[in-house]
Amino acid sequence: MAEDELKAAIERRRAHLVELRRHFHQHPEISLEEHQTAATIARHLRESGLEVREMVNGTAVSGLIRGGAGEGKTLLVRADIDALPVTEETDVPFKSLVPGKMHACGHDSHIAIALTLADVLMERRDQLRGNVKFAFQPAEERMGGAAPMLKEGIMRDPDVDGVIGLHIWSPTPVGDVVVQAGPFFAAADAIHLTVRGRGGHGAMPHLNVDPVVAAAEIVVAVQTLISREISPFHPAVVTFGMVNGGTAFNVVADTVELRGTVRTYSAADREFLLRRIGEVARGIAESMRASAEYEVERGCPACVNDEHITALVRRAAEATVGAEHVPAGDQRQSVSDDMALFLEAAPGCYFLLGAGNQEKGISAPHHSSRFAIDEDALPIGVEVMARAALEFLA
Repeated sequence: MAEDELKAAIERRRAHLVELRRHFHQHPEISLEEHQTAATIARHLRESGLEVREMVNGTAVSGLIRGGAGEGKTLLVRADIDALPVTEETDVPFKSLVPGKMHACGHDSHIAIALTLADVLMERRDQLRGNVKFAFQPAEERMGGAAPMLKEGIMRDPDVDGVIGLHIWSPTPVGDVVVQAGPFFAAADAIHLTVRGRGGHGAMPHLNVDPVVAAAEIVVAVQTLISREISPFHPAVVTFGMVNGGTAFNVVADTVELRGTVRTYSAADREFLLRRIGEVARGIAESMRASAEYEVERGCPACVNDEHITALVRRAAEATVGAEHVPAGDQRQSVSDDMALFLEAAPGCYFLLGAGNQEKGISAPHHSSRFAIDEDALPIGVEVMARAALEFLA
């Protein structure tokens, strides 16, 4: 297939691609409430001739293209579909019609790109040796959608050999595509500490056991795990985002609660930190006559990109935007995504599609009430995915 033919086919769909994105942007549904979103996706796929299966209580959709060039591998394309509980504050004419809900992370774009990709590949099914399966996944923002899709058999019948997916990315300028092998997005886990002391009068601390002081020591000491017990060549983050304790300025509290997040890129570092945080917290609390209870709420592992499929996606990106627009160097992100579970189930590649544009004033961060994208990114995303799929199934 000639290069300009693919570009032309996508360009013919540009207006509809943008229309799709804007439709989903206007009608956001948050995690595990994506019933109308899923129904619209399923209807589009059926009309395009794909085999459709609705999953996860009607909040997820699988679509299948069976290639016409004979038996071969199966490639899964994943797109997350949920919005956030955010009140939109942009002035675009297609802003959210649902109070308190907004596509503030770009998942509306992921849906539109994947649906358009399905149409482009369906027209070329005779060139596909094997199959393309689409996973429209709910509840990424709660890291609760990939696991049930896997449990319901998304990777089977036919068995998936490779996975690709993208995330639109406002910090990266439109026209750039970020592709990197190995750990790319971090693992994310939540931690909860309850430091218990003995409350009393703030003017007589010697008669009490102050959990506030113990908690403060724990917050500081845990950071030394990063600087002194994790290799300086292994990035990791521990952030305590919530500290709650006390009822009055002159009263020693009985308890202090700490909640935080742990981000890591290797399984070994992840297990080490989750264990050592509890050990350090309990040791400090006991040394100060207090006690510490420690709980871990496991999130998702790191997104680790397969070397060979990442090289394939890089070739597709370079053919689409030019090698100068596929940045080199370490591009890892400390955010997390349950795309990681698909990447554990089969080798694959998750990459970033630049969508920021300072000249147009498009610079608000993800999850912001003013989040926006440059829609010129949309056809680029379709083309990179199409090239990757066509090569994978050549």
